Amino acid sequence: MLRRDFIKKGAIVAGAGAIAFPNILTANQKAKYNWKIALTWPQNMPIFVDSANNFAKNVELMSGGAMSIRVDAAERHKAPLNVFDLVRGGQYEMAHTASYYWKGKEPSTVFFTSVPFGMTAQEQNGWFYFGGGVELMDEVYSKHGLYSFNGGNTTNQMGGWFKKEIKSIADLKGLKMRIPGFAGEVLARVGASPVNIAPGELYTALERGTIDALEWVGPALDVKMGFHKVAPYYYTGWHEPASEMQFLINRKKFDTLPKELQEIMKSAMLSSSFMMLSQSQHENAMMWDSMKKEYPNIQIKTFPKEVITALKNATQEAYKEESAKNALFKKVYESQKAYMTKTREWTKISDLAYLNSLES
Repeated sequence: MLRRDFIKKGAIVAGAGAIAFPNILTANQKAKYNWKIALTWPQNMPIFVDSANNFAKNVELMSGGAMSIRVDAAERHKAPLNVFDLVRGGQYEMAHTASYYWKGKEPSTVFFTSVPFGMTAQEQNGWFYFGGGVELMDEVYSKHGLYSFNGGNTTNQMGGWFKKEIKSIADLKGLKMRIPGFAGEVLARVGASPVNIAPGELYTALERGTIDALEWVGPALDVKMGFHKVAPYYYTGWHEPASEMQFLINRKKFDTLPKELQEIMKSAMLSSSFMMLSQSQHENAMMWDSMKKEYPNIQIKTFPKEVITALKNATQEAYKEESAKNALFKKVYESQKAYMTKTREWTKISDLAYLNSLES
């Protein structure tokens, strides 16, 4: 499951794999392998659900029908924020979800989704596949009897929907906000009250006043959820610059599959991950363009410098405290920190310099 093995053997795009892999399977491997994948997402959640569906279709196609994977959205299994245990316990062979939901079980899992003021999607992919991230992810999840593979990136997420404008750090005091992962802990340190709520319950919680604000993803998904009807202030991001989803797999069940099917699954996951990243970029751009015309009452805001500074300081304090008591957390954090120091310099001189040149 290490990076070299994943890249060399798994990096076959779906189109090529559909031709090549069925010829590998022998007659005695044609027995049907029927798996189920549990989603954290409700059925009406495009992009996320698309990634899981594309994966399942590609596996069946590339295996020549030797393997079938049933996709169960959250409405079916009724445990959107408990798919970790469904997979570990064997009720489902795998899940499509996000690693940072398991912060309470294993704090170091947050780094495999996204962390406040962290890397961009392109930088993070470099860390995952060539900077030791895949190996660290396997180290974290192996002790839970699981494999974790990248499941698609949303790119930089927006900072959330608020009923009231945030003008200073004082406006965050006591604010009830749906925000998962390490960002929730950071907000708590500046006086907010973070909660995690299943995706299918977000609008109702906001509308009924259970929460005062929430962050979800970006315009492609947020506007369709109708959050702007209740909370018109839409803030730019700070907390999830590269949110990577995950395919979570029961380790024993995966290891018992024929090697050819294992490679087919890895190839299909890699393909689905790339497609979700591309789809996220496209759908957000298209919705951003139409949102400004169709929903003029949405007020786009950026958090004041005072707020960003306070959040940065709280983030560093949280990293320091958790690292002092959790060796594995420290190991992953220091790996990301060291990689980001190097890759960010290239981002600045390449992407940022190019974008800045367009403004001159």
